[in-house]
Amino acid sequence: MNLPLRLALRELRGGLTGLRLLAVCLILGVAALAGVGSLASAINAGLAERGQLLLGGDVEARLSSRFASGDERARFDREGVVSNVVRLRAMAGTADGADRLLAEVKAVDARWPLYGNFRRVDGPSCRAGCIAPGTAVVAPALAERLGLKTGDTLMIGEARLRVAGVVAEEPDAAGEGFGFGPGVLMARDDVEATGLLQPGAQFRSLYRIKLPPRADAVAVAKRLEAEAPDAGFQFRDSSNGAPSTRRFVDRLGQFLTLVGLTALVVAGVGVAGGVSAYLGAKTRTIATLKTLGADTATIRAIYLWQIGLVALGAVAIGLAIGAATPWIVARLAAASLPVPPVLTPQWGALATAAAYGVLIALAFALWPLAQAARMPAARLFRSLTERRDRPTPGMIAAIVGAGLAIVGITVANATDRLFVLGFVGAALALIGLLWALAGLVRWTAARVPRPRGTLARLALGNLHRPGAPTRQLIVALGLGLTLFATLAVIETNFTGQISRTLPDKAPTFFVIDIPNDGRAGFEAMVAQQAPGAAMTVVPSLRGPVTAVNGVPASQIDAGPDAWILRGDRGLSYAADFPPNNELVSGTWWPRDYAGPPLISIDDDAARALGLKIGDSITVSVLGVELTAKIASTRKIDWQSLGFNFAILFAPGSLEAAPHGWMATLAVTPAQERGIQSALAAQFPTASVVRVKDVLGQVAELLGQLSAAIRAAAGVTVAAGIAVLIGALAAGARARTYDSVLLKLLGATRGQVARATLAEYGLLALVVSGLALLLGAGAGWYVITQVFKLEWQPEWGPVVATVLTGGLVTVLLGLAGSWRALSARPNAVLRDL
Repeated sequence: MNLPLRLALRELRGGLTGLRLLAVCLILGVAALAGVGSLASAINAGLAERGQLLLGGDVEARLSSRFASGDERARFDREGVVSNVVRLRAMAGTADGADRLLAEVKAVDARWPLYGNFRRVDGPSCRAGCIAPGTAVVAPALAERLGLKTGDTLMIGEARLRVAGVVAEEPDAAGEGFGFGPGVLMARDDVEATGLLQPGAQFRSLYRIKLPPRADAVAVAKRLEAEAPDAGFQFRDSSNGAPSTRRFVDRLGQFLTLVGLTALVVAGVGVAGGVSAYLGAKTRTIATLKTLGADTATIRAIYLWQIGLVALGAVAIGLAIGAATPWIVARLAAASLPVPPVLTPQWGALATAAAYGVLIALAFALWPLAQAARMPAARLFRSLTERRDRPTPGMIAAIVGAGLAIVGITVANATDRLFVLGFVGAALALIGLLWALAGLVRWTAARVPRPRGTLARLALGNLHRPGAPTRQLIVALGLGLTLFATLAVIETNFTGQISRTLPDKAPTFFVIDIPNDGRAGFEAMVAQQAPGAAMTVVPSLRGPVTAVNGVPASQIDAGPDAWILRGDRGLSYAADFPPNNELVSGTWWPRDYAGPPLISIDDDAARALGLKIGDSITVSVLGVELTAKIASTRKIDWQSLGFNFAILFAPGSLEAAPHGWMATLAVTPAQERGIQSALAAQFPTASVVRVKDVLGQVAELLGQLSAAIRAAAGVTVAAGIAVLIGALAAGARARTYDSVLLKLLGATRGQVARATLAEYGLLALVVSGLALLLGAGAGWYVITQVFKLEWQPEWGPVVATVLTGGLVTVLLGLAGSWRALSARPNAVLRDL
């Protein structure tokens, strides 16, 4: 064993008193990163492991508003066993029609499910032929809200179905995404009897294929797509059975990882403080070793071994906590997860978190270590009053290299690298700004007129005296509280939009699937049941974008912002420019336009794909490819909650296609029940969406997201508090001598305590004010520029957040100084 390692281990036998802060900061940061990464990876592993269950087959071919032709179905049958599932929205009601509720209807054939088991409450598992013709199995929420029990009659459109039970286990439910209502399972043979499949009705026909053993699902999906490139099919395979869920998990995991990395950077400041405090307590030991002949390299090696061993132990503990996070979340919040996470260690996520921890420890510990190792013995004996030298250029290069490695790992692991680079750049800019503002605070405190009171002068002097922790505290706590304030601003804006602004603008109902020949009757019914009601009726079709400028959509990789290429799009046509829209480029067509197909497209979607006026987009409408040129781009106010279409056709292109109508209705509360009853009687195939219910679901989802983000941000604040403790520990020796000298000059302990309280009160005021200003600015940018929403924060919770952080700063500062305030002068003077 070499000499530095032997001396390091011998010194560590005396305990880790000085390195506890280093360990605590690293444990916090690494645990946050390892936990977030492990949970996201475990959920994605669960999605991959259950790909066949989530998709309902090995390959799925999806059509919008039509069924496969005989030839198309024959191609599917050639590959394996095929099951046809139809999905649509419809009103589900009791036999007397008294209660009706929007439901997500899934009609399945006798081969469903191809994978997994279906089970009713208090019933056995079923592998095929689970839903008998003439029956329906309802979700628990639907049974509860309509008061249904086994044997009751359920109305779906014009069909009367016997309730055969309540769903307990549905193998492919998690892969079907967000729904506006509870589910109903019925037999595929009963769909026609409902009257819901009228020309132009909105439904999805899914053909799921169970392949022979060892068949390549990815290759089969690609081959089928190549055989029918223009038929409007969307193909998926079991390697990505729930793509929307995977995208959501990836994006949320990436964001939380960045928040956790911010916490780790804050913890890094604590690492620097902890190492500085530890080496400050070891100055006599270092000076003695140098007096006995130890050179700078030996001293550096001794304490680098100590710091490295403690850092590795802390990283290991953080990794253990992170590895256990999926298991803990699965136990406590299983209902909130899209699929059960895989509970084996996620080695990739753990390795990344470990690399972050080691690099952060290296980047922040090397500076104080190099300073202490370079100082001559004589200056070390006077270390309380000596200014420390800068590290050597080689040590600075090592620190910069560690920082660049952290940025490199972050960007390499990102799904949206531009977003990550922006986040990292903003975080670095914020750290630089806080560092500069902290320097300004010290500079200002040194030059403002001195207060008349002695204690006030002491408090002000402590902000800029040599060794004052002002800069470290403002950077660390400012970063943590700024992040917390930003999240509070964003969250209160979201909740404000949902609870105040959106209900004021929102209609009462959306009505979907009004028959093509029923528009006049619908308008007459509304005029009779709700005179004066605000009503908008628009044509409605659906279809996917299949090509852009002649390039198949499947071959275009435009990143996460190319949402217009994913799945079916709502389509419509209009002669007049739509309300709540703003023309950005191009011109709107005349009302009597009768030329080649033209479209107007959402401006954000156009920019994501790099489209300009005159470019072409091909859309599949009921299996027919329709190519149109872009005549204009529009900025859409999606917040208006009206009918906003990303793609609008000019007149003359879609009118001949079978389609239905959609409507918005704004009625008084007294008119709601009459409208619903009249719709059920006259338009049983139309679906009614109550907007208030949708907003409630969105609010619940945002609440879950906010809870996850607050938990991650809480780690950042905890790291900032650890930094505060570290700064107090680093300055404990100097503060003790200050306290003793003041007592020798006649000050009482109460007077010294009040001076300390005033010092930390000023510091808390500065940190809280900075966090409030910076958090408000960052929140304004996210709300108005990223989400394009109105600026309506609730300042109460935001101010409470930063004030709480400031109060914690004061209390911890006073508590950390209490030992120095209690020091006896005779004991301290004997140690000089």
